[in-house]
Amino acid sequence: MSETMSLHQAPAAMNPHRALWAGRIMSAFVVIALVADGAIQILAPAQIASTLQETGFALDLTRVVGPIVLACAILYAIPATAVLGAILVTGFLGGAICAHVRIGELGSPPEIIALLLGAMTWGGLYARDPRIRAILPLIR
Repeated sequence: MSETMSLHQAPAAMNPHRALWAGRIMSAFVVIALVADGAIQILAPAQIASTLQETGFALDLTRVVGPIVLACAILYAIPATAVLGAILVTGFLGGAICAHVRIGELGSPPEIIALLLGAMTWGGLYARDPRIRAILPLIR
């Protein structure tokens, strides 16, 4: 019998302990980024005024968007509400990507960051929550 793995065989499952910690680290990075974004929008809206003007949003929206971003981060960080938080974070990041596409900044750094944060949001949740892995198996 050959020692090499057939293309049709599934690889050995990832160590659950490693997957949990990888998911926690990815999720923590997402939460930190969202909290930083929300805090800047609430505490220092002048710092992002030029970006808001470029994308066509009024500076007054930071008082609304900042708390929403913080709420999404909190919901994502709490295990019982992480799925709802991930859905809301994905919607928020999708809106950010859409705003940059609308003004012709396809492939801009803010778009790429939003795309990576969205992927890390779901990747982190997938790695740390076995219920998500059961619903969305990557390999059968």
